[in-house]
Amino acid sequence: MPRRTGRLNVRAPRDQQPGAVMAPGCLGIDIGGTKVAFRAETDDGRTEESSFTWGPHRDADRDLADLAGHLKEFPGRSGIRAVGVAMPATVGPDERITAWPSRPAWTGLALGPALRALFPGAAVAWADDGDLGALAEADAADCAHLLYVGVGTGVGGGLVLNGRLCPGPARGSFEIGHLVVDQDGPACVCGRRGCLQATASGPATLAHATALRGAPVTFDDLRTGLRDHLPWAVAALDRTARALATAVAGVSELLHPERALLGGGFAAGIPALLEAVTTHLTTLTRPGHPTPPLGPAHLGGLSSLRGALLLARQL
Repeated sequence: MPRRTGRLNVRAPRDQQPGAVMAPGCLGIDIGGTKVAFRAETDDGRTEESSFTWGPHRDADRDLADLAGHLKEFPGRSGIRAVGVAMPATVGPDERITAWPSRPAWTGLALGPALRALFPGAAVAWADDGDLGALAEADAADCAHLLYVGVGTGVGGGLVLNGRLCPGPARGSFEIGHLVVDQDGPACVCGRRGCLQATASGPATLAHATALRGAPVTFDDLRTGLRDHLPWAVAALDRTARALATAVAGVSELLHPERALLGGGFAAGIPALLEAVTTHLTTLTRPGHPTPPLGPAHLGGLSSLRGALLLARQL
């Protein structure tokens, strides 16, 4: 299939050969709440990957020291000219972190100076991990105009138009999780009601299933309930699917992605969710304005890391 105009032209990497010296290239970092992953690619396509698990949450300085210590042992760090970083935190225009629920001591940290200090002489950029997941999924799907929605502990995702993130790192992240889909819906951690995240995340779906069942519902309980077509399980998933379809349709009316992908750990573990969202999305089509085809995401837990690397290649 021919490549569409606007798609990132990223060279497919080859495996790193044992003992080979890494030539100059780019580095992607996915900083998560519990794990940090690295992937370096040289200009001639060789790769080096590594990761480590964060210790118990302490303070930002000690976390940064752990990050710096691991980087010193990472062979792919040598000769890096550009670094892209996927962050789960909210970063303000002044480069300071305004919120990171899983590591609150990072709030107020000047992220830009901290990252640039780790990579003197290299170009450094960062973006929301959901945005970068979308960038990687768009590249993998060979689609220049793609909407990605990830359903897990929260609801995140991103939009790629003409091969670039929308609205773009300089203007903020694509916060589809805080798109209001029901003003009378559940309370969200952001202070509003009815955000997509508060309605359709994994925990929100389990909470709704618990209310319908009248007893606690675990992820495995929900899977079993769906397999057995139990009313409380079917109804809980249906509300989640309807909310997700509403969000996808709303974004599509304004920005017209060619395709939409559904990913994230919760969605991957509940295959019926994709079909349910597709069914609701079909009902939201109007004459002359079809909703985009919806399919499964392809990269799973690798999407944000691959997206961080793509961001580095744009620098």
